[in-house]
Amino acid sequence: MITDEARFRSTYASSADDVIRFLQRRVAPALVEDIAADSFLAVWRRIDDLPHDPSEARAWVFGIARRCALNALRSAGRQEALAVRIADEPRTHLVDLADAERVETRLDLVTAWRRLEVDDQETLALTAFDELTSGEAAEVLGITPAAYRVRLMRARRRLRDLLDQED
Repeated sequence: MITDEARFRSTYASSADDVIRFLQRRVAPALVEDIAADSFLAVWRRIDDLPHDPSEARAWVFGIARRCALNALRSAGRQEALAVRIADEPRTHLVDLADAERVETRLDLVTAWRRLEVDDQETLALTAFDELTSGEAAEVLGITPAAYRVRLMRARRRLRDLLDQED
């Protein structure tokens, strides 16, 4: 029989890097390590609740990380609680863009993204950046997969509308 420690080690090894990236898009860089540590402490404390299916476990860990991030941001009194920080991504992407039109498109996307509601940003980020399935993203948000797909469709439409306004 697998021990709790072995289950935790396996979960940590398979999800720590993803959780760090997840948090980097949601909180200030100075908070990432502390929130990740708090998240995995919560995973350890609730090891009996950890799903045995790896996909379910991953979504469960993301849900814990999301709640830890919200708690940290709430206590810090931040205004932009879950603003995905596209502008803070490594600038290497811009170096690779030889075409000025593509740079302009990226800037339009950043502007449109910042104008989106936080809920729309979160919905899009779970799929686009965190590469979660609809089922996993729904579990993170505590909703059904069908409700998540509807939210995703609406968030995409609102982003598209904002991009069209930029033209």
